[in-house]
Amino acid sequence: MNFNADQKAAILLLEDGTKFYGRAAGKIGTTTGEICFNTGMTGYQEIFTDPSYYGQILIATNAHIGNYGIKDTETESSDIKISGFVCKNFTNNYSRIRADRPIQDYFENENLVAISDVDTRAIVQHIRSKGAMNAIISSEILDEGQLGKMLEQVPSMNGLELASKVSTDQPYLLGDPEAEVRVAVYDFGVKRSILSCLVARGCYLKIYPAMTPFEEIEEWKPDGYFLSNGPGDPAPMDYAVENTQKVLNMGRPLFGICLGHQILARAAGVKTYKMHHGHRGINHPVKNLRTGRCEITSQNHGFGVKSDDLKAHSDTIEITHLNLNDQTVEGLKQTCFFRAISPGS
Repeated sequence: MNFNADQKAAILLLEDGTKFYGRAAGKIGTTTGEICFNTGMTGYQEIFTDPSYYGQILIATNAHIGNYGIKDTETESSDIKISGFVCKNFTNNYSRIRADRPIQDYFENENLVAISDVDTRAIVQHIRSKGAMNAIISSEILDEGQLGKMLEQVPSMNGLELASKVSTDQPYLLGDPEAEVRVAVYDFGVKRSILSCLVARGCYLKIYPAMTPFEEIEEWKPDGYFLSNGPGDPAPMDYAVENTQKVLNMGRPLFGICLGHQILARAAGVKTYKMHHGHRGINHPVKNLRTGRCEITSQNHGFGVKSDDLKAHSDTIEITHLNLNDQTVEGLKQTCFFRAISPGS
């Protein structure tokens, strides 16, 4: 590939040795992470700042990125959470009047390394075939051997606990103190939009760090508990499982989304597993088994609940939602006091 003088070359190297050459975008540098893709046609800024993507290199399947600029308020957290970015067409020219700045400035300020002008369709097809794997992007090192050695040092997402790395450091309150319902939120990497939805529905929230003991939260006397979305593998999160079991044993109302859904399953004795390449997008079809209707959902998860394990708990756990693309479990209900839903906000 030929480049103009002002366009630096960049390389994307996958764990299995597959490589793609393109152009540098964002910060000049090197970054690593598990590579994944999102099928959404819009909302790239919300995706960049979603804590559930922490530790991952994101591929945008939409061909055009940057064309509507950056609006500083359209974020799901305080900063960019993806570790790297891959796209086809990357532009600093934007047409939205309400935008605050171009995307290149945003990436440079957030120290995000990216690569553009690659065949994202071919990369996505490769991942769909071979499965999720680690990758490295560099616009400063183009030696494949050197990059390969660096990539070997990157830990697998399987078995990686990341929720505590993106959780709040201190508890904080959100909503109307006079609201009728008080909900304690376990922050495993919660999105701002989820909290906003709860507040809009009349909840007064107190958001707690991921490892906060159940007994400490009980002192606030919440009416119910919420387990948030977040990054990483639920399998090593025994601290969250133990707290969730205490909530259930006390008979407190409890619900969870995404990672929270998986923690609820583990608390009920159901195992989770690493998915082949995960679900990430804003138009995933899910069948509500209670109504028989299809629901179009936003999703971002690379782990799932083992459906075979649910058979041993069929007397206490009901599968309420199934993904229509691959029949994976998307929702659970146990007795009358908790419900776990996997899709995003």
